[in-house]
Amino acid sequence: MAIPISDPDDPRIEAYRAVRERDLAGRQHRFVAEGEVVLRMLLRQSRFMVESVLLAENRVQGLSEALAALPSETPVYAANRAVMDAIVGFPIHRGVLAIARRAPLRPVEELLAALPSDPLVVGLVGLANHDNVGGIFRNAAAFGADAILIDAQTCDPLYRKAIRVSVGGVLVVPFTRVPSAAAMVQALHRADFEVISLTPSGRETLSGLRRPPRAALLLGAEGPGLPAAVLDQTRTVSIPMRSGFDSLNVATTSGIALHHLAALRAGT
Repeated sequence: MAIPISDPDDPRIEAYRAVRERDLAGRQHRFVAEGEVVLRMLLRQSRFMVESVLLAENRVQGLSEALAALPSETPVYAANRAVMDAIVGFPIHRGVLAIARRAPLRPVEELLAALPSDPLVVGLVGLANHDNVGGIFRNAAAFGADAILIDAQTCDPLYRKAIRVSVGGVLVVPFTRVPSAAAMVQALHRADFEVISLTPSGRETLSGLRRPPRAALLLGAEGPGLPAAVLDQTRTVSIPMRSGFDSLNVATTSGIALHHLAALRAGT
């Protein structure tokens, strides 16, 4: 049964207060999930512990079956829409929020060793835009990527907006962080991956690419792209575009490349 909240200052819902302003500052190894689709995805993942759920009163009944998966001691709070918006500080959550505990990041060698024999891995280098990171995770989940590696400059995939844009893909695809692009490439090479770098100056085109048995796809930030040292050590691939136009969004680029590699993986 949901616990009614009538006071925006109720200490039991402190973790939700002013989510927009506090999100970047971190939440003691917690993250915020918002929206029904993301909440349902979160409740299906065993690696994240849900600490509590905050719902608008009119959303409780429709989510009752999904919430039944929660341990009995996990509190589910309910508030009317005005009280909920006063707690959170903005109305775009659509009446569904949860606080969950982050899972410890696995060492990159351990994560790669646990993948299937024909893995597809994505590497993100210098991606500071949460929309792009969320979009790439969404594509990775859709096209069956087995893991994502992120460097120290890439933004936090568990930032509230990145999770929302990924439609819960961040909660599905395992990921870990590595110190640098160079360390990422080294770890992938040690694990016998063929590393494919997407770049407008690629020596090969995506349409002619045959999928290696163990494939890693690297994506850099729009503008600077991947470091020259990374391009020198990897297989460079481009997506041909209309003459004079080479500015595909990196999340869009990831979808095209992952679809191609997934199709080759399936033998189609």
